[in-house]
Amino acid sequence: MLNTLFAIPLLKSCRPYLLMLVLSPAAVFAQEKVIDRVIGVVGKNIILQSELEAQYNQYIAQGNTADPEVKCGIMDQMLLSKLMINQAELDSVEVPESQVDGELDRRIRYFVSQIGSEQKLEEYYKKSIGEIKAEFRETIKDQLLAQTMQSKITKDINASPSDVRSYFEHIPVDSLPYINAELEIAQIVKYPLVTLEEKLAVKEELERIRQKIIAGTDFAAMAGLYSQDPGSAKKGGELGFVNRGDLVPEFEAVAFTLKGNEVSKVFESKYGYHIVQLIERRGAQVNVRHILLKPKVNSMNLSSAALLLDSVSKAIQRGSISFSDAAQRFSSDEETRNSGGLMINGANGTTRFEPDQLDPTLFFQVDKLTTGEVTLPTLFQNAEGTQGYRLLLVRSRTEPHHANLKDDYQKVQNAALTEKQNAALVDWVKKKKATTYIHVDDDFRGCVSLADWFN
Repeated sequence: MLNTLFAIPLLKSCRPYLLMLVLSPAAVFAQEKVIDRVIGVVGKNIILQSELEAQYNQYIAQGNTADPEVKCGIMDQMLLSKLMINQAELDSVEVPESQVDGELDRRIRYFVSQIGSEQKLEEYYKKSIGEIKAEFRETIKDQLLAQTMQSKITKDINASPSDVRSYFEHIPVDSLPYINAELEIAQIVKYPLVTLEEKLAVKEELERIRQKIIAGTDFAAMAGLYSQDPGSAKKGGELGFVNRGDLVPEFEAVAFTLKGNEVSKVFESKYGYHIVQLIERRGAQVNVRHILLKPKVNSMNLSSAALLLDSVSKAIQRGSISFSDAAQRFSSDEETRNSGGLMINGANGTTRFEPDQLDPTLFFQVDKLTTGEVTLPTLFQNAEGTQGYRLLLVRSRTEPHHANLKDDYQKVQNAALTEKQNAALVDWVKKKKATTYIHVDDDFRGCVSLADWFN
């Protein structure tokens, strides 16, 4: 479970197997000891039996049934990867060390989030974070090198409208995928103004709390009493170990400069005002506790935000201004104002949402809207807990249907592009096999999927 991010496929599979460079501790620690030997050579790059067994053991550890053909598929993908790496070395393709470091850090952060803390991860592996990184560094570097080489091979490939149509027309009618209902939703958001007096009041209150802590009052107790961060208040304000990049910039800039059990000065972030105390620093990580106070929203200013959006809604309905122009002019939401208010689906990076991908409250508000209809100003709370009002518009809506070019062009185009890229990769692999030294152990001659590697 913990190591699956070390197993991201290097290649879009040219065969029906996924590359499984998986090094799960559960699998590695449990596997039987094997006498290691070289089972494959591509150029100057070797494949060890221990590497293959680690991948196969992970496949079994995930609850799958033992299947020798899967082991053949894993070997196939490892050979493809080594072929990519060999060519990258010949072409002097390099991956910056900073990119390797960044990818290692990202995956370690993921593991820490899964297991609970950096300390638990170290206990699980029986190694320090530095030793874990050192162990997987070459694996990550090889993966990035192969990915970079693959990108170089396919970078000039695109799917033209004629390619898309041809691809679609060659899909048998009874094989057309079924597409769930989808919606495109746009919003215009208005948050109430926070007055200078309200900001000063909350800063002064937080400073009073800070002075009590400096005088000897327990920070954790004060956090439990006063902090408006519900996630950490019940834990005495403690956030747990975090890395650089895990926190908003203003908070991070303070948290990573604290020493000892120092308490920070009052500072502001998009969440409100904070004071922070360092609990422990461990390498590139810190564990801190904080107290968050938010300026109170003046009910009159909140009503003013609603009145403004009510006027905007009426102007849109009269045709005096388009929803897109109104979003750019009036919306307080930086993420959507410049795209006509269109919300982005974080799950796929598009503007389309399936109903079950929407927050239930949001879905309830737009479910009965007709396409192009604008709601009245609706009170809502954003991810930071800030209240505001917004107008909602269903830009488009599709009912459940079999894929077609009119409603699903982007999906079909992506599929067509992937097919062309895979075809280019297959052609590239065929050519490189003919000019590269390749040796595969005779034990694999019975594998149908590896037949081409013996020719």
